[in-house]
Amino acid sequence: MSMNDSTVIDTPAGPLSIVAGPDGAVRAAGFTPAPETLLPLVHPGLRAPLRHRADLGPVSVAVASYLDGDLTAIDAVPVEQHTGGVFMAHAWQVLREVKPGEPVTYTGFAGLAGRPAAVRAAAAACARNAAALFVPCHRVLRTDGTLGGYRWGLDVKKWLLGHERRLTTS
Repeated sequence: MSMNDSTVIDTPAGPLSIVAGPDGAVRAAGFTPAPETLLPLVHPGLRAPLRHRADLGPVSVAVASYLDGDLTAIDAVPVEQHTGGVFMAHAWQVLREVKPGEPVTYTGFAGLAGRPAAVRAAAAACARNAAALFVPCHRVLRTDGTLGGYRWGLDVKKWLLGHERRLTTS
């Protein structure tokens, strides 16, 4: 039987749980101390029993590097999530290209994804993103510049944005 590996990494924003497939691709990640709570976010076709690991090799190294100030370290980590639609998969890929320290609005994100009128679809892509941090939906803000929502809480979103702003403006 195939297994998904999981780990929990302590971060200044709180514990980050990560679930990765057998090939090391991140299937889910979120700021929770309990990796099993991420399972409902994983596409049913990618779900498998969890095997806890002390670390996930290159994935854990990338997170540590990000926290230490190399904000692009997480960009190369493979992510595997399935959707019902082409737009969602494309939107997640586009989101991975939003630069740290340069957040975009939902409207701007919809434009980057090639569907400027599809602001609701862009917001849905953020809401349905299972791989927090690696697919950086925290870099999307409301049109008026306020934070908007974040599955893992606004304190986490504020910390991530502040961490990235500090390192890109210094």
